[in-house]
Amino acid sequence: MRVLVTAAIVAGLLGWGPAVASAQPAPADACVTADKRLGELSGLVADGKRWYAVNDGGTKSTVYVLTKDCKVEKVINGPTDPFDVEDLARAADGTFWLADTGDNDKKRETIALISLTPDGKTKVHRLTYPDGAHDTEALILDRSGTPYLLTKNPFGRADIYRPTAALTSPGPTTLEKVGTVQLTSTNTQGGPVNPAIGSVVVTGAASNPDGSVVALRTYTDAYLYPVRDGDLLGAFKSEPVRIPLPNEKQGEAIALEPDGTLVSVSEGVGEPVRTVAGAAALVAPKPDSADGTQASGQAAAASGSGDSGLPALPAIGLTVVAVGGVLLYMHRRSAKRG
Repeated sequence: MRVLVTAAIVAGLLGWGPAVASAQPAPADACVTADKRLGELSGLVADGKRWYAVNDGGTKSTVYVLTKDCKVEKVINGPTDPFDVEDLARAADGTFWLADTGDNDKKRETIALISLTPDGKTKVHRLTYPDGAHDTEALILDRSGTPYLLTKNPFGRADIYRPTAALTSPGPTTLEKVGTVQLTSTNTQGGPVNPAIGSVVVTGAASNPDGSVVALRTYTDAYLYPVRDGDLLGAFKSEPVRIPLPNEKQGEAIALEPDGTLVSVSEGVGEPVRTVAGAAALVAPKPDSADGTQASGQAAAASGSGDSGLPALPAIGLTVVAVGGVLLYMHRRSAKRG
């Protein structure tokens, strides 16, 4: 078993996965989350005028409505008591979807998606995995409103699940595994664990309002994918553009504005909300290509600075770093619900 684990780690660290173009725009601080109620921000949605945020865990289904200077303008509370909320999405009709999917110990028999209307009405939609429990911190709704969940795995493999039928309340509805995203380690600094691990665990996801671009994030980086003709699964088969998000204490929340701005924020009071203007344009089709489109990431090719991955190190050194990161990861997160 140890040999298999080591092999999986080394494969991820040495880049045995899809190529990724690296974009170099630096995130800019927009404001600081000084409100103590925002200490565990884990999910984020943006509509161009406001930000909508959820905390990790919680005892109510709560969405905080934030102005662009990080002030809490309104709190939307629903009566449902979740187990461990980890992410947030918003449907075209304005309904918020809270991903009550956290499961660090992988013991939950069911997880849930909680729908929350702007006037505070909630419904619980329970879900079951077909292959045992998973810890999941990322939720995306596709253009039709179908939810997709992406698991959190220290080896860089995020499995993708979606319901096999229309959601019912309370359910449960069975999920099916429909794909996998494989990430490779980077040298972007930040996060609560060694970057060898923190740079490959998926901690959040987002889509822009028209569904043409989706983003995944880890503790240290964001990955943007173009969605063509509403094909979300097809997007994850394409080459993403990576945008480093360095020095976030525990980055779990990410959103895309209607104008293509990427928004990210870490857990912790006093942490900045950061923006990357024009991020979505890095994966948008380019009209000047031969067939009217351009593969994602080509407009943002790596600059050769070495930031596209870990520096070259002997394999044994990579393994030691990675195993240490796994142990630290398990230790740091075991005491936390999400």
